[in-house]
Amino acid sequence: MASFADSLTPTSALARLLARRGIHYGWVVAAVTFLTMLVTAGAVGAPGVLITPLQREFGWATSDISSALAVRLMLFGLMGPFAAAFMNRFGVRRVATVALTLIGSGILGSFFMTQLWHLVLLWGIVVGLGTGLTAMVLGATVATRWFSQRRGLVLGLLTASTATGQLVFLPLLASLTEQVGWRSALVFVLAMLVVAVVAVLTLMRDRPSDIGLAPYGTDAIVPAPAQAASFGAMLMSPLVALRDASRTHTFWVLFGTFFVCGASTNGLVQTHFVSLCGDYGMAAVTAAGVLAMIGVFDFVGTVGSGWLSDRYDSRWLLFWYYGLRGLSLLYLPFTDFSFYGLSLFAVFYGLDWVATVPPTIKIAADRFGEKSNLVFGWIFAGHQIGAAFAAYGAGFSRTVYQSYLPAFFIAGALCLFAAAFVVTLRGTAMPRLKPVAA
Repeated sequence: MASFADSLTPTSALARLLARRGIHYGWVVAAVTFLTMLVTAGAVGAPGVLITPLQREFGWATSDISSALAVRLMLFGLMGPFAAAFMNRFGVRRVATVALTLIGSGILGSFFMTQLWHLVLLWGIVVGLGTGLTAMVLGATVATRWFSQRRGLVLGLLTASTATGQLVFLPLLASLTEQVGWRSALVFVLAMLVVAVVAVLTLMRDRPSDIGLAPYGTDAIVPAPAQAASFGAMLMSPLVALRDASRTHTFWVLFGTFFVCGASTNGLVQTHFVSLCGDYGMAAVTAAGVLAMIGVFDFVGTVGSGWLSDRYDSRWLLFWYYGLRGLSLLYLPFTDFSFYGLSLFAVFYGLDWVATVPPTIKIAADRFGEKSNLVFGWIFAGHQIGAAFAAYGAGFSRTVYQSYLPAFFIAGALCLFAAAFVVTLRGTAMPRLKPVAA
């Protein structure tokens, strides 16, 4: 139960007020998480409109800029398992605050960069670490702790915030970059980060038990588990989870398919789509508008995916998602980059941009039990390794072959392979890893 002091906090008072109106405080936490992931995603997606301005100002090659962005995407993923451990020990609120502060520091420092290594340090390492502390693991942790029912729907909403934020911010950032310069455009991102920090500090709480509540959909208050004996044990917990999970077929299927997911979404399309359209004479603002259209359909598709994952076999959902995404990527080079062709691409590609996330998290939660957020952190690392692979590979293709198209054909083929690979989960045993202290 919550202590007497806890019951007097403004948050507890707000929770009681909402409860009298039939609203669980978990929805407030989900809303704050949605905003945090939306803003973080906007920071992750910002470099998609900066490649050309950076080339013009500093004379850097596409492959050089892509290498820095690949570092960011790699750290974005590799921090996931440790982010889960940090959230287990220090709390979601503290970790989210530190993450948003790191991202803001990296963006602010980039106003003064003059050398390529500055880009690698600020956008690659600092922003990479900051975004990696939240990433998909934040949404998975909040949904698991605060919701016993409607978990798939919440996962769909939070996942949609990530992809939608990466895409919907781009038209505005592209327009601001053209009109007032890329530095001024990033001021908007900084302002949104400040809003998110205030919301986290004011409204976010780590667990329902902190304010005397049970998770949504149940009456039993779940106390916080015992913490790891030491800081070192906490740091080792992701490695222990990886050791145990890596012995299962399920882990490698989810890791491998998520590698393809990253290679075919934020690593490729989010990072290089604006530049690809520029090669065919399309203005950056127009190309960013297509990405925003993808973001709108992604929101619908991902929320729908969360709803479907509560009702249907997640393996077959993933089969269809990867298959349709692969076909849409293979179709893209044949659109002639006309408004009609790109609109058709945006609909089919957007509907499953990250629709793969809710069923992937659901399979991980079902099969890895109490360690699922740590295991999903490693699975998400596979996603970002794939994203880094595609971010650099597409830049390399553009520099060496003067075309992005080989990268898009390869990504489409990989999606078809992932669709076939996920079906091998049929008949797989459903191991549950032994729980560890949080």
